[in-house]
Amino acid sequence: MPFCTLAELPERELVPGFKARFVHADRMTCSYWNIAAGAELPEHAHPHEQVTNILYGRFEITVDGETRVIEPGDVVVIPSGAKHRGRALAESFILDVFAPVREDYR
Repeated sequence: MPFCTLAELPERELVPGFKARFVHADRMTCSYWNIAAGAELPEHAHPHEQVTNILYGRFEITVDGETRVIEPGDVVVIPSGAKHRGRALAESFILDVFAPVREDYR
């Protein structure tokens, strides 16, 4: 599938207020998140490297104990195994890129 339209992909709510559409390549997964204002992502860790890009909104994110508020244009690199959590300060749209593929998101 070299081309797709995000709006045509199924949307899944994995955490209350966090709805995502997923695109999988051979070695990575892209997650496009629509996040409701006030929604919270509990602290967790996974073996995947993650690059978080905020496309619109405001989002408070904590990675290994360091907390920042990110806005459009900000990028966060989350190493494999790093504990992280987040909270939408406003309605937000975030692109997360994971390597390797998130099989649990298929």
